[in-house]
Amino acid sequence: MESASGAPLPAGGAASARLSGPLLRIALPLMAGSAIESLYNLGDAWFLGKLGTDAISAPSVAFSFVFMAIIGGAALSQAGTTLMAQARGAGDDALVKRYLNQSAGFLGVVSVVLAIAGSLLARSALRLLDTPDSVMVHALPYLRIVMAGTPFMFAYFLLQSSFTAIGKTMVPLVVHLAAVLLNLALDPLLIFGPGPMPALGSTGAALATVISQAVAAAVSLRILLKGRDGLKLERALLRPRRADWTLLLRIGVPSSIGQGLSALGFTVLQGLVNGFGPAAIAAFGVGNRLINLFDLPAHGIANAVTTMVGQSIGSGDEEKARRVVRSGLLLVAAFLALPIAASMVWGGSLVRFFVDDPEAIRLGDLMFKVVGPSVFLFGLFFATTGAFQGAGATKPIMVLSVARLWVVRLPIAILLARAGFGPLSIWIAMFVSNLVIALAGILYYRSGRWLKAGVRVYRQA
Repeated sequence: MESASGAPLPAGGAASARLSGPLLRIALPLMAGSAIESLYNLGDAWFLGKLGTDAISAPSVAFSFVFMAIIGGAALSQAGTTLMAQARGAGDDALVKRYLNQSAGFLGVVSVVLAIAGSLLARSALRLLDTPDSVMVHALPYLRIVMAGTPFMFAYFLLQSSFTAIGKTMVPLVVHLAAVLLNLALDPLLIFGPGPMPALGSTGAALATVISQAVAAAVSLRILLKGRDGLKLERALLRPRRADWTLLLRIGVPSSIGQGLSALGFTVLQGLVNGFGPAAIAAFGVGNRLINLFDLPAHGIANAVTTMVGQSIGSGDEEKARRVVRSGLLLVAAFLALPIAASMVWGGSLVRFFVDDPEAIRLGDLMFKVVGPSVFLFGLFFATTGAFQGAGATKPIMVLSVARLWVVRLPIAILLARAGFGPLSIWIAMFVSNLVIALAGILYYRSGRWLKAGVRVYRQA
């Protein structure tokens, strides 16, 4: 038996403990890439915060819709990761390459559709959120520009999903780092317009994002066209295959629907937050960015779990898949405990770094104190969803994602808001929904039904 890195693994309980090393070798570059992205988002917020509360609120409002495109692309690209990882575990390199090319064509079509729809519907979507006029001036151009760059975003997703599937995640990290550094360099130039350059504000932040995404897309496609580690785009393999697209849809659509409806739920939630005014919007936006930063280890480890569970299933070793998940849970707990505890103590100081508004600072501090404990448990849940994804069992992910927002969080938030709890209603709803769905997901994992609900591509190819 071998790990994703090719090293032999011992059997039994010791094997479960020693899987942490291979998991970290896959997860750390993913975590670093996500951290870089989150730090950029925080930097973006810092730059825009210099323009006032309305400017910093614009990306927060627009992000509800951008997030839908991001998670749609991520879910569909992760379907490719599942297929390629299982094919890799089965030792079929030709099948790995075929799934790469089929994923490329599939993601290309979806990204163009999303770019057109997002740009055309931006104004109506923001109006549905009851976006204040002072924020709309900034949010509308930001949303239109970022949505137009969706195909660039998806090209990078393809690079990341394919190299993650084979357990070599340094390549996408380097590409992502270069893009983020470019973005950070462009932000102050396009936002503030030093010298003869025009000051574009939030529009400049959006342009910086899309330009850097375009560069990352060009580099990603060049790498895949040139070929590396058996991953190569070839014209003959790009022609759509019904069986392959069916598998991509079977794995990707439930996850996309679940995460898409979840994102829509976040959009409705953003509408509720908007009703509490700019201070609540700023607190919610900064607080969410920071919580997402704390979640990065869980996301990275979950993606590593997907890779190693997929490869384990591809090689026919379901017991190893379970050991991978146990190691992933231990790693998530180790990474999350300290930062979440610290945020509960010093949450207000964290918010103060980004926006100098006493009410926003107070609300942000309250958010961290209420939501913090549930974020830890939800991080453990991420590791189990990595197992579901690796097995191709994405319907449970869909059900849990939808239930989290639409069955638990939104009804509680609406009821408490009507009862006069103000922004606290949002924080309480976040705590309860994270807690309930995390427990449900962990119980489903322990049942073992996810192994029977997935796909086995090496038997179907």
